[in-house]
Amino acid sequence: MKRILLFIIIISGCATSEIRSPTSTFQGNVETQETSNRLTHGQVQLTLKKGITTQNEVLETFGAPNIVTTDSTGLEVWTYQKHAVIEKSDSSNVYGTIILFGGGSKAAGFEQSSRTMTLIIKFDENKKVADFKSMSTSF
Repeated sequence: MKRILLFIIIISGCATSEIRSPTSTFQGNVETQETSNRLTHGQVQLTLKKGITTQNEVLETFGAPNIVTTDSTGLEVWTYQKHAVIEKSDSSNVYGTIILFGGGSKAAGFEQSSRTMTLIIKFDENKKVADFKSMSTSF
């Protein structure tokens, strides 16, 4: 009889676990994780070459800048800034059932982080990249 009860307990118990993939919430000038986010340090280093990369190539890769200004010598300066809020929710459910009694437990967690990427590009008189700086913060 004990073996049958043990067999029923083992077979009737079930466990499920749910982990949601990180999702992103954005407003205004920022991109979601589902869309291609090309403004990364790696993409900046691969794309921008001083004296070679043109304004059109920068537009094709990164899109329109957030701010366009000129410096004291009259050179054009483009500034890109992207901000992302990343939310992650984890939950786990465990259920057990036995013919005479049942039990269960549930645990959940939530994380939120922010990431900001700033890129400043200065163009020469030939509309090619003269200089660039990028900075990224996460918290």
